[in-house]
Amino acid sequence: MIKVISKGLYTTIQDKGRFGYRNIGVPSSGYMDSESAEAANLIINNPKDNPLIEATLIGPTLEFKKSAVICITGGEFSPTLNDIKISSYSAIEVNKGDILKINNSLIGSRCYISIQGAIISDTILGSKSFYHQITNSNIIEEGDILLFKKNIRTLEQKYTHKKFELNKTINVFRGPEFKCLSNKSKKTLFNEEFSIGINNRMAYNLLEKIQDGINSIVSSGVIPGTVQLTPSGNIIILHRDCQTTGGYPRILQLNEKSLNDLAQLRTGDNIRFKLLNQ
Repeated sequence: MIKVISKGLYTTIQDKGRFGYRNIGVPSSGYMDSESAEAANLIINNPKDNPLIEATLIGPTLEFKKSAVICITGGEFSPTLNDIKISSYSAIEVNKGDILKINNSLIGSRCYISIQGAIISDTILGSKSFYHQITNSNIIEEGDILLFKKNIRTLEQKYTHKKFELNKTINVFRGPEFKCLSNKSKKTLFNEEFSIGINNRMAYNLLEKIQDGINSIVSSGVIPGTVQLTPSGNIIILHRDCQTTGGYPRILQLNEKSLNDLAQLRTGDNIRFKLLNQ
């Protein structure tokens, strides 16, 4: 088991998410950056959709009460084991009594801590992903005990991963209401930079506005990656914990890669939209 010494800023358990329940208003949730999360699992020969720990901006401090094999991926958080720096994107052997510290993020916003075997947590609607209206826990708290089941697997690394890097070009497709935009607004969208404002697992708000906003629409389905435009011209990019319907025009839709890229950006970062052919 693992004792949480310090919880970090916003630390949760996530897996691939819960699907098939959007018709009753349940969001998918799951890994914010699925590419990094899957890499953390595959490097230590776990199934790629195993639950793991997701840390945001400031990581947790964890005391291992039994030995384990772990892997840390995603942003650069300068992790240490017993105050000695350890590598990311590598299988790390942890002994009973060791202290793992995930520090403040230097590059990126989120990192992932996988444990060889399986984290033991309640499965609700097909997923262990934390979501405040579904699961008993919203975040990992100080003093929590995290249980895991060890599986003895070879440490031979079979998975080849790409080096982590930030990408501020956001690839998008046209959304259902894209055709309602003026030519001026379309030009602004694809020729200007936009600054990230307030953001969380539900949505990223952009600071700059599109001058000629579109009136609200009848509430319609939305998914992670939907880009909404409010009547006042504000741009909102929905993410993994987003609602299932919304009344703002859906002007663009991110692909999966750009959803992952966006999850590693933070307030103040600038992005550009790139329109993909459909």
